[in-house]
Amino acid sequence: MGLRENTGLAANTGPWTVEGLSHEEAEERFLRYGPNLLMEKKMISPVRLLFSQFTDIMVIILMISTAISAFMGELTEAVTIVAIITLNAFLGFIQEYKTEKTMEALKSLTAPEAKVIRNGRQASIPADRLVPGDLILLEAGDRIAADSVLLDGVNVQVDESLLTGESIPVEKVPVPTGADPYRAGRNSSVFMGTSVTAGRARALVTATGMKTEMGRIADLIQNIEEDQTPLQKRLDKLGKIIAAGCLAICAVVAGVGILRGEDVFNMLLSGISLAVAAVPEGLPAIVTISLALGVRRMMRRNALIRKLPAVETLGCAGVICSDKTGTLTQNKMTVRQIYTDGRFIEVSDEISPGKYDREKPGKYSGERFGRHDGESPGKNSCENSGSYFYIKGRALDPSDRSLKRVLEIAALCNNAIPAGTAGERRSVQGGPADRFRSAGKKQGFTGDPTETALMDAAEKAGLAFDELGRMYRRTDELPFDPERKCMSVVCADRKGEAFLFTKGAPDMLLNKCSRVESAGTVKSMDQLERTRILRANDRMAAGALRVIAVAYKRLGKGMYTREGLESDLVFAGLLGMIDPPRPEAAEAVVKCKMAGIRPVMITGDHKLTAVAIAKELDIYRGGDTVLTGEELDSMDEGELGKAAASATVYARVSPKHKLAIVRALKRQGSIVAMTGDGVNDAPAVKEADIGVAMGRTGTDVTKEASSMVLMDDNFATIVSAIEEGRVIYSNIRKFIRYMLSCNLGEVLTMFLGMLAGLPVPLLPIQILWVNLVTDGLPAAALGFDPPEKDVMKRKPRDSGESIFSHGLAGLIIARGILIGMATLAVYASLLWYTADVGLARTGGFVTLVLSQLIHVFECKSETRNIFQIPLFNNIYLVLAVICSLIMMLGVVYIPVLQNIFKTVPLGLNEWMIAGGLSFLAPVLTSMFTPRRR
Repeated sequence: MGLRENTGLAANTGPWTVEGLSHEEAEERFLRYGPNLLMEKKMISPVRLLFSQFTDIMVIILMISTAISAFMGELTEAVTIVAIITLNAFLGFIQEYKTEKTMEALKSLTAPEAKVIRNGRQASIPADRLVPGDLILLEAGDRIAADSVLLDGVNVQVDESLLTGESIPVEKVPVPTGADPYRAGRNSSVFMGTSVTAGRARALVTATGMKTEMGRIADLIQNIEEDQTPLQKRLDKLGKIIAAGCLAICAVVAGVGILRGEDVFNMLLSGISLAVAAVPEGLPAIVTISLALGVRRMMRRNALIRKLPAVETLGCAGVICSDKTGTLTQNKMTVRQIYTDGRFIEVSDEISPGKYDREKPGKYSGERFGRHDGESPGKNSCENSGSYFYIKGRALDPSDRSLKRVLEIAALCNNAIPAGTAGERRSVQGGPADRFRSAGKKQGFTGDPTETALMDAAEKAGLAFDELGRMYRRTDELPFDPERKCMSVVCADRKGEAFLFTKGAPDMLLNKCSRVESAGTVKSMDQLERTRILRANDRMAAGALRVIAVAYKRLGKGMYTREGLESDLVFAGLLGMIDPPRPEAAEAVVKCKMAGIRPVMITGDHKLTAVAIAKELDIYRGGDTVLTGEELDSMDEGELGKAAASATVYARVSPKHKLAIVRALKRQGSIVAMTGDGVNDAPAVKEADIGVAMGRTGTDVTKEASSMVLMDDNFATIVSAIEEGRVIYSNIRKFIRYMLSCNLGEVLTMFLGMLAGLPVPLLPIQILWVNLVTDGLPAAALGFDPPEKDVMKRKPRDSGESIFSHGLAGLIIARGILIGMATLAVYASLLWYTADVGLARTGGFVTLVLSQLIHVFECKSETRNIFQIPLFNNIYLVLAVICSLIMMLGVVYIPVLQNIFKTVPLGLNEWMIAGGLSFLAPVLTSMFTPRRR
């Protein structure tokens, strides 16, 4: 899906000849069309990328603080702030440098060399020298160097998974003789970057470089502008608020001082010093550390985060657009229903716990095969230990004659092999015993998904594959053909009698059948029976099942010819299969809906198949909109936006439609997560707020364009990551609340002290120590806080929601006032009674530290007070508080630190005053702040 047909991209190159281009003509075309390369947008230089880390508003404020501190002679403070800025810039640079490699990954997918025919001779040339009109030779294992059309070939299959995301190789056929190759359809076209998995061919190059399908994708990726994440926008706004506050503080303090007749220069310095106190120096680094911790936790949940801000963005997600195959489903075809002998038999993944009623053994009067001494090869001939097969909810004997017949044909007309033996390819003239093994060793099979599903179903019936392999030896095979739409094998039993076993599309195979088996008897197929079978096929197809028919014919011991071999067959039954949902996906969808997140399924599959899976997962409910790619093509932006608001299933869509869906949802204000695996998905993945790539099946290009990689390709992992994103944002709000209320307390202490005409209550070095140690360590530890129980019962945050929403600003202001009042009260009282500025400052310093360390526990919840919160469920926070207390004692009592921080030892009375006022604040908060919902 999503690949263009050749529509004359190189139609102006003129007719082609079997001799290929001449060297002169190839050179002329090279000058005209340019090299066969993906032209990349000029990359941001590492130096420019590094300097961009210093343009954030918070970093600019810190740089100004550094300059002011150095000017005032506070070199220790200046050096410390520079260290913080440098660390934060380094972390950001390393992360963003990695995201600039998307185009490099695209370029690595192009072939380094190509085999061409020029001047009638074969030669190998660098792939970038290919031009439209070149003849190239392809064989199994080659990576295709340019978009081309097949002129001739044998059994050509191409892996287009990096473009389409579909893992099954695509069969390619040459253009019909006499047809215009430049107007070839997709089934004759091959594309740059894809790989030949089987066959060999000669092809005509139709497009090179940026004119190829890969080039179109490269151009899309280059032109997608990355928006700021919600967190980046909120922190940017916070930085501006802090900057405005700093300027206001400077102006007020300087203005009041000048009005009182103070020295203008001293007042300006006092105002600037106070503004420095308002800056939470550790905030940028703590945000980065918190996001990095989230990345580590998500990695344990199989989600690899490539871009740090995306961690928090996950918590805002309102819509998850998910691929169906492999993400919502198991990416494994499974037989779900069998029709045989007029009955519908359901096939389960769970064996029935009880016994079933055995059918009385009957004598076969039909064609004899799959029987040895009157018994079918299976392990259940004498057992009655449960069944995977049901009729109307009642367990069916797995050795049921008609059921066994259908599954034996499915197992014999099959090329799947046991897992772990992928290298053992079976020849036509060999027996199938090399791929059979004893039933009960459920190791799975490898091969075509349809054939592995049939083998799994046969295994559930207890077929003894080793015995079946010994009983039959394959002597001939008619491979699947798109025109015949069926596959047949000829097998001989141990007596030398040959049988034909066939499987294929029901409508085609039914036309080859003249007989039908019923109740063990082969009889002529009349029109009524044919109609009954077609209705059964329609019923299974309407249930979104992929239906395969099986039939057989006895050939006897004589010679046979291939001509007319697939005729006069005996119809045995129908098998319906589907890629079933992952068991954990349904639970994840329930969590999504509880959290107010709308899950949306996007698939290239048929509409019926998509709706059936979506219903089973509860993604689709009656009344929801289902859109197809054809309908999307006919809609303008307004119509698509209106339809996208209620659509939960998109079927038959291509990667270009994914991009349109993402843009429509973003225009509505939704934060969109989009999954993808193929290269064609990369533009949509990059456009989404949260681009999610598949770790197992995804291409390097899609992973490079993504924000997050799912290591297990599982939808449930996305939901777990969203939960983690919500926890991270909740914790970011906690430490922003903590740091800003603490800084507000410091500002009020300094501001009111200056207005009262008191000596400066706290020195700049003391404020810096509090901001980095007392604020920094506990704030970082809040990043480890466990999730609250209702985190996935809240609606997604609005992308424009302020970081101070839901009353956070009020909590910050109220607590900041209490911290400032307590600190200033201790400072003023000690200054009044002792007239010792050093002692008063030390008392105020201790009060400030204690108040903040008590307040950090209040920040664990926005709805409960400190006496209702589990205080010790975050060991890192407890340890951070203990460390801060020990370091505070060191600053007060260790002589070397006393000299640096200008402190003096405190006595018992001073400690009692400081401690009493520090503990008074949470008591007042709990009394006057009712529990908020």
